[in-house]
Amino acid sequence: MKKLTIPSLLLVLTVLSSCRVIGDIFKAGVYVGVIVVVVIVGLIIWLISKFRG
Repeated sequence: MKKLTIPSLLLVLTVLSSCRVIGDIFKAGVYVGVIVVVVIVGLIIWLISKFRG
């Protein structure tokens, strides 16, 4: 599971590397940022599992 989570996190950080996005997450709060990251990582894992069959 760690092998899948780390590349997914790196992908999210690459896609969402805009300073504006990061600034907005910090304005909204840490908990909102954590929720957003968990949702995005979950979505990526779901998509990968769909494509693998």
